[in-house]
Amino acid sequence: MAAPIQFDRNTGAMSGANAWERGIGYALTAGSKVGALISHRGYNDCANLLKKLLPARDINIHLNPGAVFSFPYGDGYWSKLLNRTFKYEDELELLLLDSRDVDYTLIDCGANYGYWSVLVSSPRFGSHKSIALEPSSQNFPRLAHNARINGDRFEPVHAAIGDKRGTARLSGTKHEQFSIAGAPEAGGEEVPVLSLDNLIDDGKIAATGKYLVKLDVEGVEIEAIKGGTRLLQTDAMVICEEHGNDPQHTVSRYILEQTPMQAIVHDPASDRFERLNDLKMLDRIKVASHVGYNVFATASAFWQQRIYGMNSGNARRAMTQ
Repeated sequence: MAAPIQFDRNTGAMSGANAWERGIGYALTAGSKVGALISHRGYNDCANLLKKLLPARDINIHLNPGAVFSFPYGDGYWSKLLNRTFKYEDELELLLLDSRDVDYTLIDCGANYGYWSVLVSSPRFGSHKSIALEPSSQNFPRLAHNARINGDRFEPVHAAIGDKRGTARLSGTKHEQFSIAGAPEAGGEEVPVLSLDNLIDDGKIAATGKYLVKLDVEGVEIEAIKGGTRLLQTDAMVICEEHGNDPQHTVSRYILEQTPMQAIVHDPASDRFERLNDLKMLDRIKVASHVGYNVFATASAFWQQRIYGMNSGNARRAMTQ
């Protein structure tokens, strides 16, 4: 395979691409800018069609001067990063930048290719420790590669997260949507499963400390929370996905009714982090059925104070520094 194309998100400079590849890049960028008006509905499929016109080749996106994120050029899910105005989970980036002075570990569950672990372990975000868990044998080499090209500064682990140690059947057709939830599909793969508390048992993390737990686990968020009883008694905050196509708000309902954690959401109407007391609030926030929305959940007074403190506006200013 040819050497990777290089793209700097800070300057917009692309190098190592031929004229055809540059042209596809312009199309992918323009598609993202237009797609942003409709929450990128259909963008992934269109980008994957364009990808078929490209030779097999990687692109290295320079997210900041100390963070490189690699994926196959033209990939439908990640090519939005060619659009420099696109923010991937903007409210989470706000939290991570605001927390760069905090001594925490990221537990990146369902890490895919490792986007958040690449960022969190970079100097701009505070050079934090990260453990990135990914069950897919298709995705894991990509995750390990991104760890390698960033100096092996985060730890990739080939496993899914669940409520207990064991195995499960992973299925799906899109790399960003592989899941161990539901009835196993023919042709899926058997993968190892760990619980969050198993990370303590196995010496991956300490029984005390500050943790941010990113749960992008496609339908097993509740099982993952159940498997982290000890971890969630520390100064830990969970960032989990509330699916746009779930009118029952299942994950948030579980957090509010079955755990001691406080649920917090970013309200785009006010650009503030607000306590989630009434699930009807999510009816207003969840406007796109194909999109996932982050819910922050914690019983830690430290993280509660930290996230509400971001409403002062300092966090937005930090993104430009």
